[in-house]
Amino acid sequence: MIYDRADWHYQGDYPEDLPPQNGGTHIGFFFTWLLNNKLLSEQLMRACSEEFDAIRGRQLGGREFIAQQRDGQLADSDLSKTGNAFALYYYDSDLYFNDYVATLVGSRASLYHVDDTWENYDLMAAVIDERFAEWDRTVRAKWWKFW
Repeated sequence: MIYDRADWHYQGDYPEDLPPQNGGTHIGFFFTWLLNNKLLSEQLMRACSEEFDAIRGRQLGGREFIAQQRDGQLADSDLSKTGNAFALYYYDSDLYFNDYVATLVGSRASLYHVDDTWENYDLMAAVIDERFAEWDRTVRAKWWKFW
């Protein structure tokens, strides 16, 4: 399953004043958060360890990695079991996009006008951290109810 693809965004009704890569900024932020929280698949972690070191060192952005190495897409095969469970809950719903807009868009013309910067990533990562903690508490609470 593919959660998102940059070309789904920059085709069609996309702002003419922006380069196509802006269609993947939101994907890159979420991917970077998954990487930093060890929620990617072991296979992808092994295959791209050098690139991931560069992302962690903030020498390479998640959007750039996704464009160069993953054909602009975020897929379930890239994520761990927990990563997929969280992505289904958060990213594959309106929650991520609502948080993205509320946190980063502000007076910008669209979500595609958000700059791909580490400052913006840090703002969004803090929100994702909160959502993950809420989700994790809910999942654990449900598990404990069965015992």
